[in-house]
Amino acid sequence: MAKESKQIPPAVIAAAQAGEAQALEALVRAVQDRVHHLALRMLADPAPAQDATQEILIRVVTKLSTFRGESRFSTWVYRIATNYLLTARKVLARDPGLSFEMFEADLLDGLADPAQAAPEDHVMLNELRLRCTMAMLLCLDRDHRAAYVLGDILELSQSEAADALEITPANYRQRLSRARAKVTDFTARSCGVARAGAACTCPRRLPAAQAMGRLGDQPDPLLANAQGYEAAVHMARETSADLVAGKLQQGAAPKEAPVDYARAILRMVETHTDTPPPS
Repeated sequence: MAKESKQIPPAVIAAAQAGEAQALEALVRAVQDRVHHLALRMLADPAPAQDATQEILIRVVTKLSTFRGESRFSTWVYRIATNYLLTARKVLARDPGLSFEMFEADLLDGLADPAQAAPEDHVMLNELRLRCTMAMLLCLDRDHRAAYVLGDILELSQSEAADALEITPANYRQRLSRARAKVTDFTARSCGVARAGAACTCPRRLPAAQAMGRLGDQPDPLLANAQGYEAAVHMARETSADLVAGKLQQGAAPKEAPVDYARAILRMVETHTDTPPPS
C-alpha cells in the first residue's frame, strides 16, 4: 500500500493468535480505520458502513488462526473485507444498481436557477459534495468499484490489490483501468467542483437535494473530518484535469473510523465464541 501505516509486528499477531486479549485489542485497533474506510467507500453510506466494519472485524478475529503469514497481514484483512463487501447478502440487498447515465439524469433533475442557488459558504454544500462523490462510485459494478477503491483511493499497490481480490495482477490492472476511465470521464463531464462549466454545481443542486430528503438539516458528523468544500474546489482548480477525479475521491471520506471497535468486538467474540458470524 503506497501510503500504508506501519505494519503490525509479527509478535503482536502471534500473541493475538494465541488468544491474548491485549494483543487482540491492539490488532483490531490497528486495522479498524482501514476496514471502515474501505466499507464507507464501497457502500457510500455511513450507517451501513459502520455495520459492515463491525461484521468484518468479527471475521478478522474469528479467522485469525488461519493467517499463515503468506501475505502481509493488511492484505489478508483486505481480502476478508472485500470478500464480505462483495458477497454478503445484507450488502447485496442494499446495492442500488445505479448507472452513470441514471446518476447524471438525477443530478440534473431540479437544478435551481443560478439566482436561487445556495450561498457558496453554506455548510451543507460540503455534505452534498461528499455524498455525491461517494455515491458516484455506486455506478460501478461491485467488482470494478472494489478495484477502484483499493487502487485509487486506498492506494494499494497493484499486486497487493490483486491479492486482496484474489485475481491475477493482469486482471486487476484491466479492472482498475476500466473503472478509472469511467469515473474520470463522468467527473469531468458532470461535476461542477471538478469543472467550472459543468451544469451540476453543489449550490444549484442543494435546494433539490434538501427538498427530496437526500440530506438532513445538519451535516452528518460521521463525514465531518473529510476534506472541506472550499478546499476541494481550490484543489480541483489547481490540479490537472486527468488527476481531479482521483483527488476528489481520495478526499471524500474521513480516514478514521468514527468509533473504537476494538473492545466491543472482543466482548462480542468472547460471548459468541462458538457461533459463526452471519453472512
